[in-house]
Amino acid sequence: MTDFCARIRAMNRSFASLNAPRTIALVGKYHSMEIAESLRGLAEYLHERGVSVFIERETSEHIGKKVDLSRWVTCGFNDIGAHADLAIVLGGDGTMLNAARRLARYCVPLVGVNQGRLGFMTDIARQDLLTCMDDLLDGRFNPENRMLLAAEVVREGREVASNMALNDVVLDKGAIGRMIEFELFIDGEFIYSLRADGLIVSTPTGSTAYSLSAGGPILHPTLTGIALVPLCPHALTNRPIIVNDRADIEFRITHADDPRVHFDGQVTLDLERGDSVRLRRSEHTICFLHPPGYRYFAMLRQKLQWSERPKGQ
Repeated sequence: MTDFCARIRAMNRSFASLNAPRTIALVGKYHSMEIAESLRGLAEYLHERGVSVFIERETSEHIGKKVDLSRWVTCGFNDIGAHADLAIVLGGDGTMLNAARRLARYCVPLVGVNQGRLGFMTDIARQDLLTCMDDLLDGRFNPENRMLLAAEVVREGREVASNMALNDVVLDKGAIGRMIEFELFIDGEFIYSLRADGLIVSTPTGSTAYSLSAGGPILHPTLTGIALVPLCPHALTNRPIIVNDRADIEFRITHADDPRVHFDGQVTLDLERGDSVRLRRSEHTICFLHPPGYRYFAMLRQKLQWSERPKGQ
């Protein structure tokens, strides 16, 4: 009950502050001089606009070796969750994924500045950073909620690990070049026994990540489906399927030499034969704030280099 009340207070604070954020946290990818300079310039700009600026602690520890950040308040993700109106993430999708998992429980909205490669979740180009800040501070960014997955690993009837994922949860065969065998259950119903390199369980957000490379479908982020995409299945009839977001998903390892499970490609856990991984939609969501003019399909055309509309149409 206490956690529920804390989430409600955080949601009320966050949504009320979208129109006039007064405290903004900055989170950056660590090993980049470009990001260090962008982060310092952004902190100075926000300070001049009367905004209180927090620098995430690990970001400060790494980037502070490249540029002087001593004038800004440094704090961890827990304090950012408790006090920040929103967080601006400078980096690529990986930096955004880490921040989302750390801040989802606090209902802190995220703004992404793309200083990586593709940047499906980071909307603002580096060169447009400061020009977009006026729209953000004046409340002209548009919120969009994204679902997350909650996962638990069960061994001999007890939970041994748990985590969240914004993109995907991936079961794979590990370092040994042999297929694994596992059983898939949805809402307690046996679906199939599969020999494969693994299985991707993807949110709509993650449908443009590993799942896309494995032949999975692109899901619009406003959908609430979950995609299950086999990795190199031995039987070619095992195709990607989509289930609704209320489904309870479980896979049980029946034979494997070195199985592992990955959360957003950033957190990895070793599994054993007989382990179960249970997945469901998380009770938490993450709010992305998009700049004016953002359109999902326009972003896909650009990032995936889809052809332009023929002239005259």
